[in-house]
Order: sequence, then C-alpha cells, then structure tokens
Amino acid sequence: MKKLLFVINTMGYGGAERALIDLLKALHSEKLQISLFVLTGQGELACELPPYVNRLNRQYKDCSVLTREGRRYLLGSVLRAGVGKGLLIRRAGYLLRNLWAMAQKGRIQPDKLCWRILAEGAPALQEEYDLAVAYLEGGATYYVADRVKAKKKAAFVHISYAQAGYGRALDLDCYRRIDHIFTVSDEVREHFLEVYPEYGPKTSVFHNLVDRDRICRLAQEGTGFTDAFSGVRILTVGRLTPQKRYDVAIEAMARLKQCSPVPVRWYVLGEGALRGQLEQKIRHLGLEKDFQLMGVRKNPYPYYRSCDLYVHATGFEGKSLAIQEAQALGKPILATDCIGNREQIRQDVDGRLCPLDPESVCREILWMIDHPEECRAYGARAGEKTLYSTKGFTDFLGLLDGAQQREEMSCETETVLLSR
Repeated sequence: MKKLLFVINTMGYGGAERALIDLLKALHSEKLQISLFVLTGQGELACELPPYVNRLNRQYKDCSVLTREGRRYLLGSVLRAGVGKGLLIRRAGYLLRNLWAMAQKGRIQPDKLCWRILAEGAPALQEEYDLAVAYLEGGATYYVADRVKAKKKAAFVHISYAQAGYGRALDLDCYRRIDHIFTVSDEVREHFLEVYPEYGPKTSVFHNLVDRDRICRLAQEGTGFTDAFSGVRILTVGRLTPQKRYDVAIEAMARLKQCSPVPVRWYVLGEGALRGQLEQKIRHLGLEKDFQLMGVRKNPYPYYRSCDLYVHATGFEGKSLAIQEAQALGKPILATDCIGNREQIRQDVDGRLCPLDPESVCREILWMIDHPEECRAYGARAGEKTLYSTKGFTDFLGLLDGAQQREEMSCETETVLLSR
C-alpha cells in the first residue's frame, strides 16, 4: 500500500480546498493510504473530508481564517511558532528583507511573511511517505519541501504566481526540492515559469476535478434566496480579499441602480478580512439592500441555481472553481478579462469578458439584461462544456509508481471521473 500525504494551508471555504476534497474522493483506492496535514490547524471544511483520509493534526479548530475568531487563532499560531520557537529572531533577516521589498512595491502582505514561520514552526511528521503533495503555494509548499520525508514530492500552484505576491525571495528555492509541479491552468503554468523558467520540464497542468453530478444534486437541496426579490439577481462567490476586487463590483452596482431598466440586486457569498471596509463602502453609496454580503453558505449551489447572472469581476485568478461551478449549472457568466478568467470563458460563446472597471462591468451587465436570448445560449453552452481533462490526474498517479500501477489506478477511477 502506497502512503500519500497532502499538506494544505487551511481547510476553510475556498476554491482550492473544495478542489482538494474532489481530488481526495477521486483517489479512493485500496492501494492508497491517504493522510492530510493542515498547516494552520483550522478550517470548517474538514468535516467534508472522506472518511478514509487520516487528518494528522493533533489539535484542530473548526473555524475559518477569514473570520475574526479564526484570525485571532491564526495569529496565536504564528506567535507560538515565532516567539515560542524563536523563529522571529532566527528569521529576522528574511522577514525584514521581504517586508522592505513589499513596501517598495506599495503592497505589504503579512500572510506571505507568516507562511515561512508557520511552516518551520509546525510539528514535524516522522513517517516517510511515497508521495508528499503540497496542495497550495506558500506555507504548504515550504513545509513539504523542507520538513517532510518522502520518496517523491509534488506541489500545486493555483494562482498567478507573481501577481499573488510570491517570488524567489520568499520561497528560498523551495521548488528545487520538489519533483513535480502541477498548475491548475495553462496560464498559471505560463506565469509560474516567468518566475521559475528552469522548472519547465517538471511543470505540467492538472485541472480541478469538478464533480458536476454532485453540484447539480446539491443545487436542488436547500432554499437559496429567501428575500422575495423579483428583479435580476446577480451572484458572486468568493472570499472578501483584495484579489476579488469587490470595490469595483460595488461601484458597478451603484451605476446599475441609476440606469438599469429593471430592479437589480447583487449577492456575494463569502467571508474575509475586507468585510468591514466593504460594508462601509456599501453604506456610503446607499446600497444596503442592493449589494448584500451574505457570508459563507455551506451549500452555495441553490444560490447559483436561482441567480440570473453570475459575475466574476476579479483582478486575477488561477482557475476559478466558482466559474466552473456556475458553468456546471448552466449559468450565463460575465468575468473580467484577466489571467485565469480568459482561459475559462469564450467571448460571446459561453459568456462575456470585460475590462476591470465599474463602467465596463455595468455596461456589460446592462447588455446581458437586454439580451436574454443570448444569455440563455451562453448558459446552455457553459453547461455542455468539458470542465477538465483527466491527463493531469494520470500524470499525478504516475508519481506514485511505475506505468503498471498508474494504469491499474487509472482504470479504477476512470469511470467516476468521466461520469462527471
């Protein structure tokens, strides 16, 4: 039996975390012993892990890092590692150099600085694995590269690497100790190799495994919207972080309120540190009823099903699972023309793309409201899309053993994957 370890930064509600759960379900096999280590030891999605996955954390807190309680718990973890284990002193040079570099760019990201402290301060795993997988960039990758014993090591990259704030100075050459790197899209691979061109031969694409049947089944459960609104419902799903550019969406909603021929209401499912700032902007523009931050929903799919339009106005992406979920449910989609989004939307075929500014977003939404037949066609074509390729999954299995084992395990899971 092969021993397979996954490491992820958190298990909160997020695209990468949900994608990991789908991957773990696809890997169910008597030939594998699967373990998971959550670097921060927190996140509410852990309850959805398959029963055959062994979570290695001795202590675990079922709260999101995006809530106030979760951020306090995460800060405590950083302080215990940094102060209790002396890492803030030992890594003072590293922290100051990277802090200065961030300040020079006008973009200080404390979370990026903390990953090194958390990775080095987390408990070491004594067991040796056949394959250890860092499922997120940053802390999980640092931990697998430096702290895990494994015959082979792999790492996943889910974002536009440099735009997200990562780079060589933060990474300390961690990818040199990784045998294979999987990116979730072609564009993510391209941008990762702009930072690390020397790793091209060991970098390939592994698309998220989207369980279409599960999404469609869950979309029929629950109630979804309950506010009896009778106009056009717009939905966005994503964490309340700078990357998602909700400031643009809020300003676009202010313009829609002034010029839309029909009532429009915009709903956001997600949580994050920007909630207070966004709520202040919503109040300032008088949009309390028009732009609603609804928090996290354990089952978001009834909201997808009930919305009229899905909008993803982000600054950059890797490969958005939220877009894939909207496509699985046949929704018309408007996304901003940026890294990640443009790889998922074919302009005027299964959705529309626009520049990232309030005027453009508003203009495109008005166009889609005025062209319901075209939008129905977009949604129908989106629902027919093949959302991923199984090639990345086959390449992943190849890291576990030779060609014979890869072929046997691929046969075990092929029926499940192709039925989605």
